[in-house]
Amino acid sequence: MTFLASGSMIQTLPLKLTTPGQTSKNNSINLVFLRWNIDPLTQSTTFLDLRITIKNRQIVTTTYQKPLNLYLDVPTLSTHPPSCFKGLVTGELHGYWAQNTNETDFISITTNFILRLIQRGRQLNRIIPIVQIVASNIDDINTKVTTQKPNQDETLYIHWRFHPSSINNQTIRKIYNETLKDHDGFHKMMIAMSRPKNLRDILCNTNLPDITNRNMSHILKKIHDEAHST
Repeated sequence: MTFLASGSMIQTLPLKLTTPGQTSKNNSINLVFLRWNIDPLTQSTTFLDLRITIKNRQIVTTTYQKPLNLYLDVPTLSTHPPSCFKGLVTGELHGYWAQNTNETDFISITTNFILRLIQRGRQLNRIIPIVQIVASNIDDINTKVTTQKPNQDETLYIHWRFHPSSINNQTIRKIYNETLKDHDGFHKMMIAMSRPKNLRDILCNTNLPDITNRNMSHILKKIHDEAHST
């Protein structure tokens, strides 16, 4: 395959395929022309959600967000567990902290993030405590010495499906502390909240249907058995 470069455009010539003993004239395949747009050399570029810039011989990164980003959020009236919103804030702020070299850029993108949450109906008095917890966690990550992770076999996981009218995780933890703690043989207890199925799970199901003898595992097993039977 041959490439021709002309300005900011690269175009491929038709590909010539030959087999031993044959000439390209008698055995050639003309493929579709490919056209590539390339940018000239620059000190800054964007890769996914990261803006990378060279300033004073140093690499500086900032968070990049598309101009048409709608910044959609789970509606405030949704029955999602409160931990979902906490997870959203935690994930975004940790990402912003890792992506932005300068603290001013981190403050700017975090401020915009909070303003967009308010525009979507979130209350500032509910956002700030979560932001403060995340900020404290980031400080701990930057300062504390890495220690060995505890054994997961020593942790009791309580799986609980969230419902607005059901008891919350604070109540579950209180009942556990008053009854089972120090008597169940576990060193730690964690509550894994899950949400019930909604319309999206039904209308936009991403799981492949379970069809007997038609799933990928069955096909691979059939190929394997046929290969070893010959």
